[in-house]
Amino acid sequence: MTSQQTITFLRRMLRIARTEIAAVSALFIVALGVMTFIEVADDMTETDGQAFDQAVLAWMQPVAGEPRGPWWLKEAAADLTSLGGISVLTLFAVIAIAFLLIQRKRLSALLLVLGLAGGVALSEGLKDLFGRQRPPSDFQAVDTLNASFPSGHALLSTVFYLTLGVMLTRAFPRAHLKAFVLGAAILIALLIGLTRVYLGAHWASDVFAGWCAGAAWAMALWLVAYAVARRQAVRDKGLHDEALPPEPAPDTDAPVIGE
Repeated sequence: MTSQQTITFLRRMLRIARTEIAAVSALFIVALGVMTFIEVADDMTETDGQAFDQAVLAWMQPVAGEPRGPWWLKEAAADLTSLGGISVLTLFAVIAIAFLLIQRKRLSALLLVLGLAGGVALSEGLKDLFGRQRPPSDFQAVDTLNASFPSGHALLSTVFYLTLGVMLTRAFPRAHLKAFVLGAAILIALLIGLTRVYLGAHWASDVFAGWCAGAAWAMALWLVAYAVARRQAVRDKGLHDEALPPEPAPDTDAPVIGE
């Protein structure tokens, strides 16, 4: 290969990387999330991992059942943790799906349905598989139902808010607005996960694993939607997001001289 051919090849690769940066980033998150989840699941059964979980819980609650900090911080944590509950997420999802259907974004609506429903199935399946016990009941400041690993609140909130955030970034042309929306979605998921440890509902590794699995699932679904959208852009058939026509300009009275 001559130097000119090498330069041409590198320019072509750079052009592809620029146009497909979103897909490459999503694929990287999927791989990183899966590998990190496996590593956390392996450490969970080892002495070092269990000691870490115990140390984090002991720091969060020096006295069992009394989270660190003033009383209002516990109340705020209880409010924030509810944002990752299945009832709240279902309500938000119904509203978001209805809005997407009104906007004729059928592919995005389907992605959101699959994301949340698949996330629930993934969470419950992994809980049954690992069957980990939750922290002692004396530390639990909120009611809990099933197994501990991974955190369902962390997993589902990551799936829902991250998927919704990625969808909303498509509505904003400027990079700083995209970063703000995506950053807000990530912040909400992080806060929900932290409250689960703070309130004694989960071990720290449960939450970390939930974040990893949720991010991997959300990005995997986005990659599927991305591939479908690229295919539909060529064929213009099947399920896709339609572009709505622009709103007509409102009629205005002719300007009056002297105004």
